Amino acid sequence: MLSRVFGTAKSALSKSSSASSCTKRVTAPKKLNKLTKRYAHYNLGEIQEVAKFPSVYSEHSSSAESGKAFGYFVMGSSAAGLAVTGKNLVVPFLSSLGAASDVMAMANIELDISAIPEGEAITVKWRGKPLFIRHRTAAEIEAARAVPVSSLIDPETDEQRVRGPSNILVLIGICTHLGCVPLNGQGNYNGWFCPCHGSHYDTSGRIRAGPAPRNLEVPPYFYMDDTHILVGANSAA
Repeated sequence: MLSRVFGTAKSALSKSSSASSCTKRVTAPKKLNKLTKRYAHYNLGEIQEVAKFPSVYSEHSSSAESGKAFGYFVMGSSAAGLAVTGKNLVVPFLSSLGAASDVMAMANIELDISAIPEGEAITVKWRGKPLFIRHRTAAEIEAARAVPVSSLIDPETDEQRVRGPSNILVLIGICTHLGCVPLNGQGNYNGWFCPCHGSHYDTSGRIRAGPAPRNLEVPPYFYMDDTHILVGANSAA
């Protein structure tokens, strides 16, 4: 009888200890790991501080834009300065290449045409080129003006090639083919003939046959009075 009572009490005691130990396992708090503790300690203030980092980047971006603007300003100013300097250097240099007024005055030549007999021509030197001045006869003028302009290689009327009295013809004596000097009073048209390659010019200096592509050039000149011409300018101004 006593052994049964002791056995029952022992069994009840073991169940009680078992239940208490089970309760302890369920209710015991778990240990937090390091990561959990780290995030558990963050608060709203720290999160707001982290959110401020983009404003730092925006400040750097603003500084970069300011640096670019300053760089463009420096480059533009340098380019403008170089342009002004180049102009100041180039313009005087180019101006020095042009002939001075006294040199241009020496390049003009004054001629007395009254000394040229009718039917004759003279050759003078002007700016390093031969200059033909011919006193034409009435027959030579008539022959030159009777030619149909449409038949000419380089169409030009006789009136277009003469300034002032029709009997005086002034030409640059250089063949328009290869720069030879034609002979006066020769050729098929009694004007000028270039023996180098056979170009024939009439009494108006117009090309009529041969390889020359253009008429003999008429230089700039004007009449100073009835007997004097100035070659090298179209007027006294």
